[in-house]
Amino acid sequence: MTNSRATSSVRVRFAPSPTGYLHVGGARTAIFNWLYARSVGGKFLVRIEDTDPQRSRGELAQVILDGLKWLGLESDEPIVYQSDRTQRLLDVAHELVKRGAAYYDFTTLEELDAMRAASQAKGEPSFRFKANLKKVREGAQEKLARGDAYAIRFSASSEGIAWDDLVHGNVRYSGDELEDFVLVRSDGSPTYHLSVVCDDHDMNITHVLRGDDHVSNTPKQIALYRAMNWDVPQFGHVPLILGPDKKRLSKRTGATSVGEFQAKGFLPQALFNFLTLLGWSPGKGDREVFTRDQLVEAFTTAGIQAKSAVFDEQKLEWMNGEHLRMMSDEDALKYLLAYSTDSAHQEAVLRTVWPLVKSRVRLPRDFFNDHPYLFADPESFDEKGIEKHLSDPAIRARLRDYSASLNNVSFMPETLEAHLRGLCEQWQIKAGQLIHPVRLALTGKTVSPGLFELMEALGRDAVRRRLNRLLDGPTA
Repeated sequence: MTNSRATSSVRVRFAPSPTGYLHVGGARTAIFNWLYARSVGGKFLVRIEDTDPQRSRGELAQVILDGLKWLGLESDEPIVYQSDRTQRLLDVAHELVKRGAAYYDFTTLEELDAMRAASQAKGEPSFRFKANLKKVREGAQEKLARGDAYAIRFSASSEGIAWDDLVHGNVRYSGDELEDFVLVRSDGSPTYHLSVVCDDHDMNITHVLRGDDHVSNTPKQIALYRAMNWDVPQFGHVPLILGPDKKRLSKRTGATSVGEFQAKGFLPQALFNFLTLLGWSPGKGDREVFTRDQLVEAFTTAGIQAKSAVFDEQKLEWMNGEHLRMMSDEDALKYLLAYSTDSAHQEAVLRTVWPLVKSRVRLPRDFFNDHPYLFADPESFDEKGIEKHLSDPAIRARLRDYSASLNNVSFMPETLEAHLRGLCEQWQIKAGQLIHPVRLALTGKTVSPGLFELMEALGRDAVRRRLNRLLDGPTA
């Protein structure tokens, strides 16, 4: 990294803290950054913000990186680990003290608690620490020499801070809303505000796209940029993702991590597409299914909406089905097999039955759980179906005759259909009087994919076996 800012190219970053898994809200932020970089020929970078020793976990950093890789969001440059840069961050803090923009604060925890209590007693809405710099600096050298514990605080200006947000337009904070915030804790560890500003500057970040929950952090960070005479990046704060209850998305209302959706069998391109449309609009038409390249071509920051979006998992399932059908049959089968744990789900069987159900499948569970008859004889039959379609002994007799007749029929859908309809005409019954009980025998259900295509896929032996099993079984 260098200390000079490259102005000829857009450079954005995604900077997660390894204190939890990759949340879909964080993934959406990463996607917006990646799309913006790709849409203008810029760079997408990843930084792991792991300076909090109490909360950061190394194994979670790898989980986050794995989730980003699964979504196709790998960094264009080597990943930066904030913990490797502690000395650089401390140097900047002390430089700010030299410039008069920050000061050594020897306030004890007990004194801070007393200040907060006094603020509450006055009925103030929130406690904001602001020091009398002249008083604070008196005796500072003596306390330093004595080895007293100190923090380093930034001296907030009484002037307001304003910026043109890429999403919200002009945003302004008055001087009364700002406080002297901590840059370095009394244990010598740098805080978030110091770290993020220094890292973004050194990484030559030109645009910071992040969640709305960071809006209140931005005036503090702009003040830091200005105090160091560094160029201020453009900020854009994207809306939060809400759950079905219109509250911030949480585990209480469903899955929230990228890993959970991957385990459920969602395709990365489907989740990518879905998350992009949560809080962003292409601006024309009602199209919702996009490839990654199409999203790159359409993406602009102007399309980011200020209003929060609601996470609808049913819509995500629908979108997953749409992306599944966009895949080649070969790739779709590989995807399905990866989620199969049953030896009955052999590739040859899948290859035969996939065309029958592909229009209905959204997730692997739909394929394997909703259509078990594709892989094994039905264990039971729909009782209402039995009552409706097999209550007439004459029909049961015709069904047995039909089973026997299949020995001499070519198992091609067109031939099978012509054969059944020909028999029904000969027996002077409606075709449905045979079609419905045959479907019941083959699937155990009253609905299924195309019957004659299903018969071809199952084969003569399985069809006759299932027909005879139904006839030898329950009666209405």
